[in-house]
Amino acid sequence: LPRMSSCLPNLAMVVSSHGLRALFILTISFVFFATVMFYWRTGEDAEGQLYSLPTQSRCAQFLPSPPSAIPGGPPPPPGDVFFVETSERTNPSYLFTCSVESAARTHPGTRVVVLMKGLANGNASLPNHWGFSLLSCFPNVEIQPLDLPELFSGTPLAKWYSQSEHQKEPYFLPVLSDACRIAIMWKFGGIYLDTDFIVHRNLKNLTNVLGTQSKYLLNGAFLSFKPKHKFMELCMQDFVDNYNGLIWGHQGPKLLTRVFKKWCSITSVQNNMSCKGVRALSPEAFYPICWENWKKLFDTISSSELHKLLENTYAVHTWNKLSHGTRLEITSQALLAQLYSQFCPATYAKMKKDS
Repeated sequence: LPRMSSCLPNLAMVVSSHGLRALFILTISFVFFATVMFYWRTGEDAEGQLYSLPTQSRCAQFLPSPPSAIPGGPPPPPGDVFFVETSERTNPSYLFTCSVESAARTHPGTRVVVLMKGLANGNASLPNHWGFSLLSCFPNVEIQPLDLPELFSGTPLAKWYSQSEHQKEPYFLPVLSDACRIAIMWKFGGIYLDTDFIVHRNLKNLTNVLGTQSKYLLNGAFLSFKPKHKFMELCMQDFVDNYNGLIWGHQGPKLLTRVFKKWCSITSVQNNMSCKGVRALSPEAFYPICWENWKKLFDTISSSELHKLLENTYAVHTWNKLSHGTRLEITSQALLAQLYSQFCPATYAKMKKDS
């Protein structure tokens, strides 16, 4: 600008000596200069918008340290981490978001796929909800619609799903979730997790593994299998052959227990059993708090006690069906509050802000 102002007297002299011709040239020059300045400013503003997108500003608010793969580290084993929402809900809860966040943080080089029935196919934009904004900060999280006919196609579950009378059953949504997880494991392989897990350890070294809930029962809230595995194929077939949607757990934990017993030719389940390439881990691996003691999640616990509890644990199942109505003081030393704080800090920050 100083250089431009020093040129003005010279321009005035030129205009006075050359008349209209000089004025015309001066006008053209000014228009050109103004156009260049306009596009330069516009480009500068556009570049600013590019690096301050709403998602990035939200990430700065919720996510102090986004996950990233370790440079030069070995690539993760194949297989994605899957979460499934079989209801029409598109408003993720704190626990839902924490589950996905904790999985994304512990598996930075792995796709974490969230399949939601409430999202319409072909709809490119997600609903306006803080949970989706928070999870969009994680580059390895993908949120996709759950296409049930496509998922079940080519499996024994397709005919079952086409029978609309099942939707009137009292436990249809849990049964539908049971069907989804075994279909996903058979078709794609990888890791399946319920949305009430808080993950604190990488799970990719577990293959063809499920967890023991108690001395007598397996649970499918966590599954890890290679695609097209025979065990999952038998689970799908048992789902159809021995179907009973009126008994709680018959198509889920009890199904897995039935099939595992047949698979191993045993009459009772034992901890850390392994046979024919499939392993059932002890309860402390995924269910360190048994469902009968779910209220312990809200009890105060010291850091040393928490460390001991998690010593042989990959993830903590929080029994949301039982615990969801219980008030949690998020800034307390309750077991569940400490899990939020340590393993899903972005969700924890949002909870503190909202409280």
